[in-house]
Amino acid sequence: MQIEIINETTQPIAHVTDDRILIADVPSALDFMTTVKYRSGCESAVLAKERICESFFKLSSGLAGEILQKFVNYRFRIAIYGDFSCYTSKPLKDFIYESNNGTQVFFAADLEEAIEKLSAKR
Repeated sequence: MQIEIINETTQPIAHVTDDRILIADVPSALDFMTTVKYRSGCESAVLAKERICESFFKLSSGLAGEILQKFVNYRFRIAIYGDFSCYTSKPLKDFIYESNNGTQVFFAADLEEAIEKLSAKR
């Protein structure tokens, strides 16, 4: 896992990159949070949607709810960025909309928007 710290905001944000899936289930999400916090000191991260398993985006699996609840419980903020237009599920679109109106979890079209969302809301 490669972590670049973005300091151009009021709070540092970890930009996490890798060539593999980093979040596939609840234990890997917890590992992601603890690794990022330990290695970077950041409590916020931006992550490309390609680093999350595809079943996360099928709300009927329940995986997204379980994983994002952990992020909220541990007060770790995350912005997931990428092209979400390939998903036609109305429940997923509603889920993304509701998440973007909160303060912990965001979905963005690109890295810049993800950083902006994490910087703007507290």
